[in-house]
Formats: sequence, C-alpha cells, structure tokens
Amino acid sequence: MNYQDTVNWMFQQLPMYQNKGNSAFKKDLSNTINLAKHLNHPENGFKSIHVGGTNGKGSTSHMLASILHEAGYKVGLYTSPHLKDFRERIRINGNVISKHAVIGFIKRNKTFLEANQLSFFEMTVGMAFDYFSKEKVDIAIIEVGLGGRLDSTNIITPELSIITNIGFDHTQFLGNTLPKIAGEKAGIIKQNIPVVVGETNSETEKVFKRKAEETNSEIYFADQTVDQILESDLKGAYQIHNIKTVIQSIKILNDLDFKITEQDLEKGLLNVVSNTGLKGRWQVLQEQPKIICDTAHNREGLVYVMQQLKEEVFQTLHIVFGVVNDKDLDSIIPLLPTDALYYFCKPDVQRGLNAEILQKTFEENGLKGEVSNSVKLALSVAKSNANETDLIYIGGSTFVVAEII
Repeated sequence: MNYQDTVNWMFQQLPMYQNKGNSAFKKDLSNTINLAKHLNHPENGFKSIHVGGTNGKGSTSHMLASILHEAGYKVGLYTSPHLKDFRERIRINGNVISKHAVIGFIKRNKTFLEANQLSFFEMTVGMAFDYFSKEKVDIAIIEVGLGGRLDSTNIITPELSIITNIGFDHTQFLGNTLPKIAGEKAGIIKQNIPVVVGETNSETEKVFKRKAEETNSEIYFADQTVDQILESDLKGAYQIHNIKTVIQSIKILNDLDFKITEQDLEKGLLNVVSNTGLKGRWQVLQEQPKIICDTAHNREGLVYVMQQLKEEVFQTLHIVFGVVNDKDLDSIIPLLPTDALYYFCKPDVQRGLNAEILQKTFEENGLKGEVSNSVKLALSVAKSNANETDLIYIGGSTFVVAEII
C-alpha cells in the first residue's frame, strides 16, 4: 500500500470519531493497553506532558512544544484532529511524521490491528508513541483526544498534567454537568505528578483539588498564580488564558530540572506557528476584505471569539458557518451577532449537519442567511458580496476551517 492507501485503510477499519461521532467512542482502555503491550510499551520510552481540557488544549500543546524546541529539546507533539493531512497529528520539532513511517507502522502491525479491531484513534496513538520512542525524543506533548479518564492517550505517566478549562462539550460521553465533565478530565491526574489547571471555576475547583489530594499531586491554578502576560503569535484575546497556563507549566518543568530560560519562553511564544505548523487559531487569511478563521466550536470557545470580533473594525460582518450534527445549537446561537449576514454550509464529513437544517434553526432565532452546497462555495459567495471594508469570519467547526485553509 502507498501512503494514501494506508491512510484510507486506517479511516475505514472502524468508526472514526471525527467522522461518525457516538459510534466511534470507546468505553475503556483495553484496546490501547493491548496495543502498547504488542509494541513493547513505547509510552515508557520518552518523557511526556499530558494536556487535556475543553478548549485551548491544542494551542497550549503547541505553545509548550515551541518553547521546549527553542530551549534545545527534541520535542514530540501529538494532537488531534488534523486539518489537511493525517500526518499533522504526529510531529517532532515541527516536522510531520514521514509517509514512510506511517506506511511502515501499519504494515508491521496490520495483522494485530485487524485481529483486535483497533479504532482509528487507538492505532494513531500507538503509532505516535512508537514513533516518539524510536526517534528518542527528549519529551513529547500529548494532547487528549476526548475527555481524559478513558482517552487512549491516558496510558502515559507524564512529568506534568495540564487541564486548560472545563466547558460543555461532548456531554453525551462526559456528563451533562461541569463537575461530571471535570471528573472525566481529572482522570489524567496521576499519582505524585503535578497538575496545572488553567482556569478556576467554582463548580469544578473542588473536583480537581479532591483528585489531586487522592493522588498526592501538587495542583496549581494558573489564573491564580500567574500575573505575567507575554505576547504570542497566536492571536485572539482568549490566548491569554493559555499563555498563563503555559507560563505556570514552564515554572514547574524548570523545578523538574528542565533548562528553559525566559528568552526561550518569550521566543517560543512568539514563534508557535513557524515552530509547530499550527493553523486555524484566529488566523487572518487575507485583508480587504479581512478574512479570519477560527476552530472554536463550542459555547466556551465561541464566547471569546465573538468578543474578539466585536473589537474588529468593519462595515458589514459576513459569517461562513457550519457545524456537526451533535452540536448543541441552543447554547451557541445566542452568542452570535444578529446583524451579520450568514452563509450556511455543511462540512464534508459524515457528522456534518445539513445546511438547510442549520439555516432553519438560525432563522427561527432571528439570524438570516443563505445556504451553499459546500464550505468553499459559501466562502466564494461571501467574498462576492463583501466590499473591502467588510469582515468575513469562517467557523463553527474544525472541519469547516480545514476545508478553506
């Protein structure tokens, strides 16, 4: 199999969560544990930092990878989902895993993967851990896929656990209250391993403190412990929370005998995109008209994005918007501006919500717009309707952003 054949095979084996949703969610770690044993436990072959949370875990992971790279470390980075190419999920010092390495991993382990019915995400985690171990990275930043306690990444024992924040997302899996969701996210806190929580919330603080006490883990709430604000090339006011989380995390890593200078910290934050290849976070695609895309897709993320939009100067706001079919529209529609022109579209994944259904729901709430047959067509129509002083925002789903970057 060539590279594309290999990736297609991975996508087709068992339901892939980003495409199918609920049917791809696994209830335990047995498959991942069996795969780790089959691979001779690569998760024990490198140091790691485990990053979970509802929003900001991707940005936080990339910031940390950039800073550690500036400090001279060989840094693995595992994130999900990818925007354009599967290989974006697995990087070392910003460089994506080679096509040869992807093909080789599947070829060597195909019989085992098929016999044990490994999911797309499970085999991808195994591939990442195997790659980082064989490439002898100094440290790997591992982003949680979904939740924490039962996430396939949760077989590592990291140097540090990070939980950015807690919000209502994936409630069908994680629970419908903030304490329940926090309980699932807190599952990445390990015995005697320090943990940083990015944002304090009165409903979840006690959940994290109780778990930290049970595991004898030092716990730090970054918004309480960090006053310093540094600039980053990742724009958007919401990044302030992630930057504080990262600053606190770097302090802990230095206490653990890492060597990260203030200059490494500052330079790393200013060069996240060039060092790691991160895209889709308040990314300006062009000027006149200004076009901005952002992968925020739930209430907590969109609150910050909508606040940021209000700070922009424009004549008319055009919004290209699409979501997946399990999105809680009632929680996000009240955040969106009623005076914008909307261009409804369906992201090209099986979970994508039909654009006509999206339009109907929005119109019932006083938000008007037109339907396009694709994300790219919706953007094209928005461009044709916009003048140079207008602003076009593209969002609602990671998959919408992926189609236009």
